[in-house]
Amino acid sequence: MILKTIQGADVPALGLGTYLLTGKACRRGVAEALEIGYRHIDTAVAYGNEKETGEGLRDAGVAREDIFLTTKIWMDALAPGQIAPAARESLSKLDTPYVDLLLIHWPTPDLQLEACLDEMQGLQEAGAARHIGVSNFPPDLMRRAAAHAPIFCNQVEFHPYLNQNALRALSQECDALLTAYSPLARGDVLRDKTLQDIGAAHDKTPAQVALRWLIQLDRVAAIPKAARSKYRRQNFDVFDFSLDAGEMQRIEALACGKRMVDPSWAPAW
Repeated sequence: MILKTIQGADVPALGLGTYLLTGKACRRGVAEALEIGYRHIDTAVAYGNEKETGEGLRDAGVAREDIFLTTKIWMDALAPGQIAPAARESLSKLDTPYVDLLLIHWPTPDLQLEACLDEMQGLQEAGAARHIGVSNFPPDLMRRAAAHAPIFCNQVEFHPYLNQNALRALSQECDALLTAYSPLARGDVLRDKTLQDIGAAHDKTPAQVALRWLIQLDRVAAIPKAARSKYRRQNFDVFDFSLDAGEMQRIEALACGKRMVDPSWAPAW
């Protein structure tokens, strides 16, 4: 496992994203991921699977302190006074006394950012969240957040076609993690000739190459989702090879600004 050290804390560079995993499939998937070797699990209030994620954590029998667990507060609970109750409800569903990382899931146009961060820091001081951060924050908003509170992470869409260079540079400045969701561009990387060619040289799939590229970048983690056991195992099988500088540059050159996740409420990037 590759670890990323952020603000003095170690974070597994590869995690399991649970978006669209629900019910028994989520419970089994989380438990199996931990059995495979994953130690970074990502969920959210909006995914509707915190309870099943918590059950999967228990089923696996891995010590809680060995798991980096993230959840996110949805947009309907971002007014002052709402974040703490929402976080406590998440902890109850997850059946854990704390999460390692608590994020604002999406910024809203009327977000009272500093007040929200103050409330999140209160949860941090109380031991309910070891670290706090944001998700889907463009550079200007990330900079504003980091000026007010110790932002540990910004979780954003990030894959070979969307390189997030501005946020990567800002993460260096702020000693923050940049976590990549949709790291496989919703499957588009599988058909990419460059990634296929690089993969053939290492006996790896294009998906494995894309994940390896991300986790070799400084201060970057990736949380691919995988509904099937086969792909959870394949996604984790990226620690027995590395990409050289030329291969990294070839993947960097694929960037074209292609965004897969752009809902009506998304901020202006």
